[in-house]
Amino acid sequence: MEERLWHQHYDYNVETSYRIPRITVFDMLGISANAYPDKAAINYYGSEISFFDLRQMSLRMANAFLEMGIKQGDRFGIHLPNVPQYPIAYYAAMSIGAVIVNFSPLYTPDELVPLIEQTGVSTLLTFDMTVPVIKEVCKRTKIERVIATSVFDFMDGAEVSTPESLQLEEGWFHFSQLLDGSTNNSKPKVEIGQDDPAMVQFTGGTTGIPKGALLTQRNMVSATFMIKLWGSAVIELTPPERRTVLVALPFFHVYANIVCLNWAMLNCATMYIVPRFEIDPFMDLLAGIDRITFFPAVPTMINAVVSHPKAAEIDLAKKIDLLNNGGGPIPMDLIEKVENLGIQYGEGWGMSETTSIGIGNPILGLKKQGSIGIPLPMMDAKLVDIETGEKEVPIGEPGELLVKGPVVMREYWDAPEKTAAELKDGWLSTGDVAIMDEDGYFFIVDRKKDMIIAGGYNIYPRDIDEVLYQHPKVADAISVGIPHEYRGETVKAYVVLAQGETCTEQEIIDFCKEKLAVYKVPKMVEFRDELPKSAVGKILRKVLREEEAAKLKS
Repeated sequence: MEERLWHQHYDYNVETSYRIPRITVFDMLGISANAYPDKAAINYYGSEISFFDLRQMSLRMANAFLEMGIKQGDRFGIHLPNVPQYPIAYYAAMSIGAVIVNFSPLYTPDELVPLIEQTGVSTLLTFDMTVPVIKEVCKRTKIERVIATSVFDFMDGAEVSTPESLQLEEGWFHFSQLLDGSTNNSKPKVEIGQDDPAMVQFTGGTTGIPKGALLTQRNMVSATFMIKLWGSAVIELTPPERRTVLVALPFFHVYANIVCLNWAMLNCATMYIVPRFEIDPFMDLLAGIDRITFFPAVPTMINAVVSHPKAAEIDLAKKIDLLNNGGGPIPMDLIEKVENLGIQYGEGWGMSETTSIGIGNPILGLKKQGSIGIPLPMMDAKLVDIETGEKEVPIGEPGELLVKGPVVMREYWDAPEKTAAELKDGWLSTGDVAIMDEDGYFFIVDRKKDMIIAGGYNIYPRDIDEVLYQHPKVADAISVGIPHEYRGETVKAYVVLAQGETCTEQEIIDFCKEKLAVYKVPKMVEFRDELPKSAVGKILRKVLREEEAAKLKS
């Protein structure tokens, strides 16, 4: 690849380009199953499944799928929390060339129906707590096959569910019965190419139907290898026999899919699976684990963990080797807390459209506070004029971030016009506004759509958010531009106070006045018990903006 400004800052063992193996997603499971067959691939509340058994179960399930009539190219919906059934079904479907379509288990029937119809899902795997939801979905759209399971079915000592106990509809399939009834563990004879579709990952959407990023086998294998290689300077200090990954991010999001599930296969790492992130039970779980090699997370998780009273009691600093943040910017004071603990830390940027990765801070090398880092190997990036989307902007000037490389999606599912608008000559328009410095480090200024234009000033909400998080009484905060008759827009802050704290609107405004230009200071502050968040814990600015717009209409 042509030498870029940022290549000089790669860690000592990271190359600018690699020959990624021409293998499939399923083949990555075979690497760990061959090298460490008896090591636990999964630890689920103390119940373990070895790498060898995970591969055998996936192959048996794959052959059961073929018997059911599931074919290469069919869309296979997974509607599960983090449970062992997810990786079993995931690798089974991948081995026959089915296309995974991920659904949050929190989705309502109104949210599921259009997504299922959009992608033509023919088989849906769900679980006990959402059986009533899927019964309603089936009344409104055609799904050929429904498979159901229970969150307790792979927990040692728990009674395995039955179709009757789950109150399944006639004709529905039971996951454990399918697995137990299949004895064929030979690899399906299906030719799967690197450019074949592997997954449809929906982008975050709060209105209308989210776009479905179509990711290929090459995208997913490349992303997994790139993350493995990027972190290798630290990860390889831990022998494979002892490598672990803490999976608190949901498998149904591509971030966890790559940096937890597939990453574990390439690194022969045991996955400690957490079905739902609740801080007190999570800290109890962490207390019982000797050491975590890799903990990918989002800012809300990191803040909850390092600020918890038990953090010192369980010797958190000795528990975690490498902590990685994605899914949103992390406040500076939180980075300092992690660094003060002595935990190795990395922060990066990615989108569903880039298989969740793309830019990251070196693990051992130069890190810059507030920067998302530098493009990963084989990735290219540039900043273009926000208005025209064409001419590159000078170093230090804000522009829209465009990226190109092996992890960029093939297209949006069944949306050629959207694909053509956002993907040109391999360059993906990200919608993020960023600045590149003289070393090639990128700093996200904000989302293009989030920029506030108030009284002729361009205001980037992230500047305000950083200040809000510095207030000692603030636990969570975000700023939003809302319509204003005179200024066009004005700044409003939404704040969640730390437990036991009280605060006034004027106190927050006065604090901001000390640290921000007058035109950036919030004119209104609304206190809330919680802020709207996505499935991975990212605060949804768009939801708050839409709430304000709805107030004006009513």
